[in-house]
Amino acid sequence: MTLDAQAAVILALIGVAVGLVGVVLGAVAWFQLHRMRRSYALLAPVEGKENYLDVLARTREEFGELSVDLHELDKRLKVTRADLARALRHVSVVRYDAYGDLAGRYSFSAALLDDSGDGLIITSIHGRNENRLYLKGIAQGNPDIELSPEEEQAVVAAKGDGR
Repeated sequence: MTLDAQAAVILALIGVAVGLVGVVLGAVAWFQLHRMRRSYALLAPVEGKENYLDVLARTREEFGELSVDLHELDKRLKVTRADLARALRHVSVVRYDAYGDLAGRYSFSAALLDDSGDGLIITSIHGRNENRLYLKGIAQGNPDIELSPEEEQAVVAAKGDGR
């Protein structure tokens, strides 16, 4: 098989072009390999120093510990909120004169309620010769016994506090 001169030139040019493409691809591969080696050098352990993988492992452990701590704090917060709902936080005091012949508003009714309306009413009646103190319980916003107008006013004011 003999080739004429023109076919030989074309074949040579094709060979040179393929060779150039091979050289270019080889150079690109070499530069990528060089970049990967530099990146890997960051991951490689250095004596006495913490490498990237060590930092990642430590950070992952710290995030795990923080997640456990956050879960525990969330449980404590729920318990605290439940305790706070049962606390006697809604308070009001109504001062008045129990008897028409006394002045100075020494008598009072105080309502102490939690978030659900449970609590108690303390009433102190001040008279000339004696003082009397009454305690009345309230469950779910309803008193056990009938309330005086001042006591009802104290309960309404306490329910209005924070609601």
